[in-house]
Amino acid sequence: MDDLLPKLEARLQELSLGSNPKNLYDPIKYILSLGGKRLRPMLVLLGYNLKQEDPEQILDQATAVEVFHNFTLMHDDIMDEAPLRRGRPTVHEKWNNTVAILSGDTMMVKAYDQLLHTRADLLSQAIKKFNTCAINVCEGQQMDMNFEEEASVSEAEYIEMIRLKTAVLLGFSLEYGGLLAEMTKDQQSQLRQIGEKAGIGFQLMDDLLDVYGDKEKFGKQVGGDIVSNKKTYLLIKALELSNEVQKNELMSWLSKAKFEVQEKVDAVKQVYQEVGIYELTQAKINSYYDQAFSTLHSLDAREEGKTQLIHFFEKLMKRDS
Repeated sequence: MDDLLPKLEARLQELSLGSNPKNLYDPIKYILSLGGKRLRPMLVLLGYNLKQEDPEQILDQATAVEVFHNFTLMHDDIMDEAPLRRGRPTVHEKWNNTVAILSGDTMMVKAYDQLLHTRADLLSQAIKKFNTCAINVCEGQQMDMNFEEEASVSEAEYIEMIRLKTAVLLGFSLEYGGLLAEMTKDQQSQLRQIGEKAGIGFQLMDDLLDVYGDKEKFGKQVGGDIVSNKKTYLLIKALELSNEVQKNELMSWLSKAKFEVQEKVDAVKQVYQEVGIYELTQAKINSYYDQAFSTLHSLDAREEGKTQLIHFFEKLMKRDS
């Protein structure tokens, strides 16, 4: 499957995205040119590969989820006021918010254009599943924004938020590949479950890397979640497990309007270290991937395809960016 990634990349760069007005289409080309793991379209190909042996035949369909994903990133970055995306200025920083909103809207339409490459007798199912996924992503983003105004968030609430905001698109990607490969409805459902469990593990790893990652590799501001008081799994568990002194330290930093950024990051990380947050989060990540592997092992599919998907997930578990 490694040879498919450059072909997928080439197909993305070949997409007919439009050219005029330039400040509508240039931001789309820009964000797609920033690269990334191409995780979601690769999952479409890997899902298809569980039954069929020619995933190169569905490169056009696979690009739909990557275009949609980058549309969500463009809008999320506006809402988060994020300065960097994959180590480069975000679209709203390089242009402005208005351009980023309109270019993002155009990307959503372009995603549907790519979905139209789905075989006619499967298209209705594909669009219905995609629409459900897209609405879930918006629900997850709204929950994430709501959390900013809430005094406390439970672990269960946070996991549900990242399931919707991040994991359902991974689930859809695998399920879509299975649909294109003409797998049964039960198999497609299993693929969605596998993708969602792995997707939760993936987002938890993202949260961990935000605090402990290498800025040069991570491509985003390390410690950004701490600086913005984002209610991640790490902060939720730290507040739950800390003693009175540690909790007071955390609450003090959460309440400060003015602070020295590195001082705050270091202080919060110190509490995280004292209560074992790194190890706890890593164990949680592993538990979600284990659930994905368990369902995958029980799936009636090509053994070669299952092995390739397992290897793909194992690389995600070990990532440092």
